Parts: sequence; structure tokens; C-alpha cells
Amino acid sequence: MRTTLSFLTFTRWILLPATLFFFSGCAGNKPQRIDLQSVKLAQKPKNIILLIGDGMALPQISAGMYWRGGLEKSVFAQFPYVGYHKSHAHDELVTDSAAGATAFACGIKTFNGAIGMKPNKKACKTILEDWEGIGKSTGIVVTCSATHATPASFIAHEDSRAFTENIALEYLNTPIDCYVGGGGYYFSKERYDHIDVKDSLRQRGYVVRNGANFKKMPMDGSAPFMLLTHDREPATASAGRTYMPNAVKEVSQYLTKRSDKGFFLLVEGSQIDWACHANDRNWLRAEMLDFEKAVQEALNFAASNGETLVIVTGDHECGGLSLNSTEAKKAFKPVFASHYHTATMVPVFAFGPQADLFKGIYENTAIYDKMKAAMPF
Repeated sequence: MRTTLSFLTFTRWILLPATLFFFSGCAGNKPQRIDLQSVKLAQKPKNIILLIGDGMALPQISAGMYWRGGLEKSVFAQFPYVGYHKSHAHDELVTDSAAGATAFACGIKTFNGAIGMKPNKKACKTILEDWEGIGKSTGIVVTCSATHATPASFIAHEDSRAFTENIALEYLNTPIDCYVGGGGYYFSKERYDHIDVKDSLRQRGYVVRNGANFKKMPMDGSAPFMLLTHDREPATASAGRTYMPNAVKEVSQYLTKRSDKGFFLLVEGSQIDWACHANDRNWLRAEMLDFEKAVQEALNFAASNGETLVIVTGDHECGGLSLNSTEAKKAFKPVFASHYHTATMVPVFAFGPQADLFKGIYENTAIYDKMKAAMPF
């Protein structure tokens, strides 16, 4: 454990209101609402949870809202502050996930395909690396592989997202505290170069396991860990993948115990994008419902301590989704105009200390700037 748990933080976890335990433990599709207006907030955040719906913009959020039965049942309706970001890449109107995530991670526009790289192909230091450098704990929870564009852009530096084996090796360079997601193959001896990255991680003190069960993991904060849920890409939510919402809850608590200086947690609903690329509305529906559950867990945690800034956004829109009118709201038919990304603006939702910074319309790079402004380092 990096540091001893402060008495204040300890008592907050021991004396959590029973209602918050109820909220966190609820199953089903209906998010359990919290009266966020009554939460007493610190002046500055100690923790930041950034949740990214890959390929998610206003159309996907609107679809999720109607699938739930209305605005009042959507987790997004709970947020007191909403803004919009412009997602374009450095030299193209339509971004990919690599350039989009690098904008969030480094605060710079870059070319499509770049992972933690400036347009001149020099590495940019990410917010995750910054926070590790000052003793805060850091974590990643995703529904893709560890080497996929979004998580990679916060921890690696490559001029092409295709260099997946190199990206896995870069997990040895940044002492991230925990990772939950797919991609076990890229850390195994089965790699093309037969480098056993798992063994190297264990030599550095990591607990590395396969699966999605936290029971044998060092959740007391005593050691860093990698929980590899799948060998390559995780299953879809409709095929039974359920780990992300619980992982948000478990990892938030773990990171609090790991460092009393606070934490940064990146969460990605990765397969929203994949569903839109496939123009598969049933896949999209399952992914949006799963992502909303993860967002609710983040809000539950933030409401329990008043020191956590929760930011929810997407990196870009995908599929050119539109919602056609029908007599019944839940029976509407989502229609896709494309199999690719589009340049429509993307909403940003925020709750917690300094959440008002996220109002307005701004570049996607401002997400990084506003996080820094909220919690200087």
C-alpha cells in the first residue's frame, strides 16, 4: 500500500449510509436515483472518474433514454451540468478513437491512429502518468482489450494504434495501479515475440489473474493488479458480459485504499462503438444499458464522499444514428446512415466538485484542461 488510509476516508467507508449500499447493490436495468443536490461537495475534487462511451453522442444517449422509458429513468438526467465538445482530429474533421482519447489524455489534437503522441510524433505525457507521478492511484476499466485505442492512449505512446504488442509492453513503463478488461493474449507468452509480460508484471509486484472475479484480488490496496477478463476482446453485454458496473464500484473503493492522495479512474464502454459500426441496434441497446449501470456506480461512489468529480462523455459519434418516430416510445426504430464515425458534437456530463467547469461548448482537448483546472497538479 502506498500510504496509510486517512482516518476521514476510513470512517467514510465504514459509515456509508445504508441507502448508498442499496443503490450500489441493485440489479436490473432501472438506475437507482440519488438526490445529488443534497450531497455536500468539497471545494476541489480529490478523485476523478472519467467515463467514455466510445462512439456515443447525443443520438446514442437519446436512444438509451427511450429504451429505458423516458428521461426520468435515464442516469444522464441526474447530472447537474452538461456541455458539448467538438471531436475533430488535428487534421481531419472526423476523429478516430486513438486521436479522440489522446485529446482527453494529453490535451492536444493529434492525427488519427496516434496513441499518446503529438502531431510531430513525439510522446505527450498523459493525465494518468501525471497523477502517478504525484502519488495518486490510477486505474482503467474497459470492455475492450488493454491495447485498444482508448485505454492505450492514456498509458502508451505509439504513432499507430496497430502496434498492439508494443502497447502491451508499455504497461511496464507506467506504474498503473489496476487494470480490468480484456487482452490477456497481449501479455502472454503466446505473443508473436513470446515475451511474457505477465511474468514481468508479477516481478514488479502485480497480482495478475484471468477472469472477472475480485475475490482473490488485493482489494485492500496492498498491491497493484491486472484482472484480465478475456484472452482477447470481451464478450458483448447481450452475450452475458456483466463485469463493468461492478468493476467500477470495486475499483473505486480499491483506489481509495491504494492512496490517500486521491485517484484517477478511466472507464470505457468500448462496444457502443462496435455496435454502431455494425449498425446493430440490439447490440447497441445492450451496451448502452450496461454503460448506464457503470455510470450509476460512479455516481453512487461520488455521492458517498463528496470528493469525486465524475465526467461522462464520448470520443465521437458512430453510425450517423437517427431516431425515427413511432406510436410507442420504446418501439422506435434507430436508423443508421453510416458504418463509420461522424463529426457531430458530443455531450459532456459532470457531477462533483468543480463540475460547473464542464458547461458550454469547447474542443475535446478542453476535457484535459478542465480536469487539470479542477484538480491542479
